Amino acid sequence: MKMPDNAKASFEIQAWDEDTYQELAGDGKLTRASVKQAFSGDIEGSGSVEWLMCYRDQTQALFVGLQHVEGRLGDRSGTFVVETVGTFDGKEARCSWDVVPDSGTDELLGLTGEGELRAPLKATPSVVLNYAIK
Repeated sequence: MKMPDNAKASFEIQAWDEDTYQELAGDGKLTRASVKQAFSGDIEGSGSVEWLMCYRDQTQALFVGLQHVEGRLGDRSGTFVVETVGTFDGKEARCSWDVVPDSGTDELLGLTGEGELRAPLKATPSVVLNYAIK
């Protein structure tokens, strides 16, 4: 059985548009964030994600979303979608990165994988993806 490949990339936030759609007790709120990213490294290209976020207070949040990635993964080109589930603890956002089955296109048909996105405050955000292409 072939071992999965490992991709490491950094990214820059190019746009962040977040709106509150429900105020909660205390300082809590529910928001929706539309985010655009530029990836470099083993993942090269652009990303767009829609996150639904639940802030428990001003500094802590839980979030879920779907992220579309377009560009190159390793030596193959195409697009794919990842499901994200994560937390922000006031210092760092961390989330799982799970490839949605059958979402790969072009040279990424059959892509499977999982990994993690990390975005510490005032440091370069990154992602690691362990993947295989069937």
